[in-house]
Amino acid sequence: MAASSTSASSGSRNEEGDTDGISWRLIGAASELANKRCRLMYSSLGYNSDVCLFYVKGEFFAMDARCAHSGGPLCEGDIEEADGVLQVICPWHDYDFDLRTGRSGTSLQQQVYEVKVEDGNVEEKLDDLNPGGFFLQPTNSVYFDCRELRDGDIRRTI
Repeated sequence: MAASSTSASSGSRNEEGDTDGISWRLIGAASELANKRCRLMYSSLGYNSDVCLFYVKGEFFAMDARCAHSGGPLCEGDIEEADGVLQVICPWHDYDFDLRTGRSGTSLQQQVYEVKVEDGNVEEKLDDLNPGGFFLQPTNSVYFDCRELRDGDIRRTI
């Protein structure tokens, strides 16, 4: 799902960061995260649950980092707009995925996650699809570029 860089959430926020019973967690400052088109966000659920956080045309989008076809690195894919639809193109086999819905021109589907911008910060929605959240601590200003891959517990840049 997308988040406009100027959007605000609806509903009232309680002390736990919930808005109308929905739990949101801080990813980081929108001004820092908007400096790159895509960032690989490590999931607390492991390698196969990592997420790409895209920033395109003033909006943030989040989807599974590995292509549903063969596991290609979507963060390295090109972003194109076709008929008003923003798409990421997998660099391995050219499958396209709508950044908002995760739908492909084929029968493939990428999982997307809801993110929003509120008070200058990007937040992720925590729910059954994203119970543990992305691996990025709010107090940590170090963000990983999408070209970084995991090799066991060792991270390396290619």
